Amino acid sequence: MPSKGMVAAMDFTAALCREFPVNETQVRNTVRLLDEGNTIPFIARYRKELTGSLDDQTLRALAERLDYLRALEKRRGDIAAQLEELGALTHELQTALAAADTLAELEDLYRPYRPKRKTRASAARERGLAPLAELIFAQPPDSPPPETLAVPFVDAEKGVSTPADAVQGALDIIAEQLSDDADIRRRLRTLYQTQGVLRTSAAKQEDSVYSPYYDYAEAVSKIVPHRILAVNRGEVEEYLRVCVALDPARALAVLESAALRPGSACTAAVRAAAADAYDRLLRPSLERETRAGLTERAQEAAIRVFADNLRQLLMQPPVKGKTVLGLDPAYRTGCKVAVVDPTGKVLETGVVYPTPPHNRTEEAARTLTRMIEAHGVEVISIGNGTASRETERFAAELIARLSQPVAYAVVSEAGASVYSASKVAAEEFPQFDVSLRSAVSIARRLQDPLAELVKIDPKAIGVGQYQHDMPQKRLSEALDGVVEDCVNAVGADLNTASAPLLAHIAGISAALAKSIVAYREEHGAFMGRAQLKKVPKLGPKAFEQCAGFLRVPGGENVLDRTAVHPESYAAAELLLTLCGYTPADAASGRIGELSERIAALGEAECARRIGVGAPTLRDMAAALAKPGRDPRDELPPPVLRTDVLDIKDPSPGMELSGTVRNVVDFGAFIDIGVHQDGLVHISQICSRYLRHPSEALKVGDIVRVRVLSVDTAKQRISLTMREDGAGSEKAR
Repeated sequence: MPSKGMVAAMDFTAALCREFPVNETQVRNTVRLLDEGNTIPFIARYRKELTGSLDDQTLRALAERLDYLRALEKRRGDIAAQLEELGALTHELQTALAAADTLAELEDLYRPYRPKRKTRASAARERGLAPLAELIFAQPPDSPPPETLAVPFVDAEKGVSTPADAVQGALDIIAEQLSDDADIRRRLRTLYQTQGVLRTSAAKQEDSVYSPYYDYAEAVSKIVPHRILAVNRGEVEEYLRVCVALDPARALAVLESAALRPGSACTAAVRAAAADAYDRLLRPSLERETRAGLTERAQEAAIRVFADNLRQLLMQPPVKGKTVLGLDPAYRTGCKVAVVDPTGKVLETGVVYPTPPHNRTEEAARTLTRMIEAHGVEVISIGNGTASRETERFAAELIARLSQPVAYAVVSEAGASVYSASKVAAEEFPQFDVSLRSAVSIARRLQDPLAELVKIDPKAIGVGQYQHDMPQKRLSEALDGVVEDCVNAVGADLNTASAPLLAHIAGISAALAKSIVAYREEHGAFMGRAQLKKVPKLGPKAFEQCAGFLRVPGGENVLDRTAVHPESYAAAELLLTLCGYTPADAASGRIGELSERIAALGEAECARRIGVGAPTLRDMAAALAKPGRDPRDELPPPVLRTDVLDIKDPSPGMELSGTVRNVVDFGAFIDIGVHQDGLVHISQICSRYLRHPSEALKVGDIVRVRVLSVDTAKQRISLTMREDGAGSEKAR
């Protein structure tokens, strides 16, 4: 067997090239960059020539698959070493181990040799019945009946009282051997995956959300992820019984084709051992494995949906340059209020009581009117939790009475309570109690969703489905990756960014983020990126990774305001000179024809002359053309309202504008300004077939919808985006 290192290097490249739309050079360069300790955002943004411009999501998927392949290779080596120690590593087994593509295949090969707890087969071996099992399993044509073969193995002292006892013990050994056979398990696994049926039945006779599954069956190969998760939860909550059914005849045919040699007196006994192997050993094991595989597939799909929704939510356009009044609604304890200026600085806080049971509406109106006029509030941000509906109506009525133009928006307050009680919030606002911190967060979420939401555990943001049923470590890894990608795509102001935001910049740990803030507080504002090198414990590698993503808007060097990396400053200055510009022109925005001049020179020639690749040249030109550019500004702004609708107001046929709040497997929830989000089922999104709603909709999209039905009792609104309002059977 080739050395483990040699096999691993060749297999990794080949496997990744097979699974991803990448070539060998891209894979080798990506693996090398990762192994050198480079972060995904840095590789995606500043090493495009090496990776062929792979984006951050593809790079992250490659990195995750690389980790799996390396774990597979380590397990392969461990198993080979254990088998060699047992003296069982034959050439055939060595070849099979080398060819195994999954951990399941490796474990199947190792299964016969793995130390087992005491079983019926191991007890039979201890009684000396292994030779009898071999005689029976050989099924020679001229063999006497198994009972005759068993006579010499009768030994009362060993617990073998009769030939029948001996035969039974031998069949137990044969059954275990068949259940441990890697090829049989592989073939049966394929059968379960392609022909198995997931069946559910009621575990208790009472109405519940799981009623549709009280008598349900669907092919394992076709069941969609959200149904798998629903069934799993119903089983955990003891409403459902669940199994994976497979035609026993098909399963037994697999075992019999591998085990039977017709024409022998022992064949019937081996057939009985095969049936026992399936019923007692293989079926329960493979059913558990199939369920686990379905669950893993469903969880990965749900994590992808959560990650996609989180990415869209974090990248929502900020409401810049406006003073915002945040309202955290409540009943008994009153609505907490916080006014923040355009930079997020808290100007005033308070509590008003416009909702039941107090209903001090006029007093609340006077207090908020004074705050609005005193601070020049332009937008009210309302949390969508308890008492939100009443608070929204109060805000709309207040706006109608104001002499100055004010609008409002309802924002998700998911995770606000988590933030307000966190150590981060306590450090940021030690003078405020928990409820007032929440009002500040609600105001800032409208001003800059990304900067505020990074302070919260992504799992608490609530834009997924079945998130509490996910493997939490895997979910955290995926969501943390999304946060990292989003923060670095936008970049951060080195002089205003909070420590939680800086901690998501490539190459910066939480401890290093605090060091940067402490240095800033002690020495004043950073004048340039190079000053970062003076921050304690921020070494050359960290500087290389983070510098390009940190901006110094008031920096002396215009390049410090852009996404141009310090390693490319010389090239950027040469580019400006080559195109007839100066850094002062770039600082004042007088390089509007930069792209045209590059095209006139020829992109390839221009890149050669400044010493960079074409992708870096294109990114450099875009950064110089718009210093301080925020990619979120190119997206539609959030919908701001001045009036409010009640759930009774919409009627079938009414057309409304709404914002996509959440995208799930079966559709999308749309905020149409009625407090209760409406549902657009996947079949009502468009006339073409969709495999998933995310193919057409993203969180934050502004859409036109038409009301299909309103159920006020159940607080449900059904919407359509289709012109005909008809559903697609295939989509359903």
